[in-house]
Amino acid sequence: MSTDPTETSLGELAPIEADATQMRDMPVRRMPFAWFWPLIVGAAAALVLRIAFSGLPGQRFSAMLGSFIYLAPAVCGAVTVYMAERIERRSWGYYIWAPWVSTALFVVGTLLVFIEGMICAVVIVPLFGVMGSLGGLAMGIVCRITHWPKPALYGFAVLPLALGAVEPHWPNPEQISNTSRTLFIAAPAERVWHELNDARDIRPSEVGDAWAYRIGVPMPVGALTEDTAEGRVRKVQWQKDVHFEEVITEWQPLQRVSWRYRFSPDSFPAGALDDHVVIGGHYFDLRDSSYTLTPREGGTELRIDVSWRVSTRFNWYADRVAQFLLGDFSEHILRFYKARSETAAAAA
Repeated sequence: MSTDPTETSLGELAPIEADATQMRDMPVRRMPFAWFWPLIVGAAAALVLRIAFSGLPGQRFSAMLGSFIYLAPAVCGAVTVYMAERIERRSWGYYIWAPWVSTALFVVGTLLVFIEGMICAVVIVPLFGVMGSLGGLAMGIVCRITHWPKPALYGFAVLPLALGAVEPHWPNPEQISNTSRTLFIAAPAERVWHELNDARDIRPSEVGDAWAYRIGVPMPVGALTEDTAEGRVRKVQWQKDVHFEEVITEWQPLQRVSWRYRFSPDSFPAGALDDHVVIGGHYFDLRDSSYTLTPREGGTELRIDVSWRVSTRFNWYADRVAQFLLGDFSEHILRFYKARSETAAAAA
């Protein structure tokens, strides 16, 4: 029997090396649905940030701050990619599409726990998806070219919280925009004018196809112009007990009517609209509107003009959303007056 310690050590190591080689050659067994966990963890991280950003409009940690709108989905994407890279190396395509899925899950989560309304959820998904992909790409680059993805992830998570505490001290940019739509109505100006100032018992089927109503904005019930001590006022009723006034600033019978909007503290009961998009609020407001009637052969041309304000760190996006929704609303309300005017004219 050999007493050489070198031979003994090598002889003992041989089975260990064989076992290690066998383990490397064995297929890797993963947890069920392992592909899904990075998406869930990313969505959960963003949901925690959303809970942290529960401040009132205009105050610290409001969900409408740019530090949340831009960075929360970026954190969602970064966490998703980081967790996925811990399992195996992912493709560049994964860094882009996976954050879209996790940010969509995040938005669904805010709806399920009742901290977000349908209106905000629908309109913000595209922006969140893009920012999530940017965060995912950034984390993917960090994972590929550095050895400190975890510190980078901590930086991603802390940045929105740090900015959310100081951002309200900076003034919000304000942007004023407007839209205009025109439609021919086969009815005399007298008939159209009457319908504009006496729109009662509006049925959902008459206006319900507008996108604003599809995503949760209460539908109109009626609008009636009345003479008051201060002058003519158009009183408007929507579903969910929403009510407000349109103070008439220009009155040219059969030709033109204009007004500015007036909202009271109880105009929008709790739950009627998302807190972030309450009309007349910190971030969004309707300024004025007008209808212009122009006689044409065989009827009347009706034009609507609507003006609004957005005041956010992402006006470039918020204003485009408002442009789309209010433009679509304008087209549908013109069709409503067209249908009512033409039906009444035919009956007469």
